Amino acid sequence: MRHSRKRPALGIVIYFAVAFGLGVYFTFAAVQGDFGLFRRAEIDAETIALTAQLDELKDQVAVMENLTKRLSDTYLDIDLLDQQARDVLGLLRSDEIVIR
Repeated sequence: MRHSRKRPALGIVIYFAVAFGLGVYFTFAAVQGDFGLFRRAEIDAETIALTAQLDELKDQVAVMENLTKRLSDTYLDIDLLDQQARDVLGLLRSDEIVIR
């Protein structure tokens, strides 16, 4: 008696090929896609950098607010006014010597 080998049905092969292809596609999309793991890592790194930049800008704003308050009409810092006049207008006192 002869044993005839039966080839797998073509439908089963196609089914597994499509299932494998979909699995590969969704795995790739979960890692590399717009909402994937790599994009999430980029977003986290960007969030850290932007938070550091925000803190730096907040510090700069605080310094500017302090300088503005110190030069306002209600509170005048004579030393700061003297420094600003020297820096902006290039003023000197008569007893000072400029060395360049």
